[in-house]
Amino acid sequence: MTAAVIDGKKIAGHVREKVAAAVSRLKSAHDVTPGLAVVLVGEDPASQVYVRNKHKATEAAGMVSIMHQLPADTPEVDVVARVRDLNADDRVDGILVQLPLPSHIDEHRVINEIAPEKDVDGLTEVNAGRLMLGKKGLVPCTPQGSIILLKEAMPELSGKTAVVVGRSILVGKPLALLLLAENCTVTVAHSRTQDLAGVCRGADIVCAAVGMPELIKGNWVSDGTVVIDVGINRIDAPERGAGKTRLVGDVAYDEALAHASAITPVPGGVGPMTIACLLRNTVLAAARRRDIADPKGL
Repeated sequence: MTAAVIDGKKIAGHVREKVAAAVSRLKSAHDVTPGLAVVLVGEDPASQVYVRNKHKATEAAGMVSIMHQLPADTPEVDVVARVRDLNADDRVDGILVQLPLPSHIDEHRVINEIAPEKDVDGLTEVNAGRLMLGKKGLVPCTPQGSIILLKEAMPELSGKTAVVVGRSILVGKPLALLLLAENCTVTVAHSRTQDLAGVCRGADIVCAAVGMPELIKGNWVSDGTVVIDVGINRIDAPERGAGKTRLVGDVAYDEALAHASAITPVPGGVGPMTIACLLRNTVLAAARRRDIADPKGL
């Protein structure tokens, strides 16, 4: 068999269309234009690209995009003060602090200064706790996007066995909780799991989020399994020429194609969904802050 490729770009486009429609309805019915503020500290090239893409996508959806770029040597107290100012700014419905932060800044402290109702990355302790308790909150974007992609390939998740390879607070743990909420039987594995190959072979769903290039081999994937590859790793590609690189996921993609029923590519799979779900969260935050019902269709 050859796996169906789950087109993250196409599905993210559909989500962004729904977001733009919801923004239009908020404007017309409630005179509300959602606003997203992004705080970037330093000049990391990858972070600058991500922030520019978020800025463009926010404006394309009809929302207000506010950018705050601070020097790499900005003291932690000044970053915290900027976040507090955005908490108090009624134009701002969502606040995103671009990670990673410079090493002299405590990421945990800065993230937890974000007002939970504006935490569109879903990373504050309050929103993490709500997810754990099964209560309504803002859900981390990459795990939420992974679930949307998974449902495209497997609409009925109840009763399925799922393995999440990776235990980070950014992806692995929240993704496991979202799968549990869908009534999956969930195993959280990681790079130190004994017989990781055997654990993966027993699953209907394999979600790879461990940050190790092509760790999961094709013969770890049983026939008919759906594979969601969250990993994005840059590796040397001498076949392309001296000094060339390429992006790969945490799954050996070409090998897994022969076994999986459906799989996300890298790039072009989960990545585009992260920004789409960030926009989705910003619209939800704008409505909820004003006691407006969640926009339909999101």
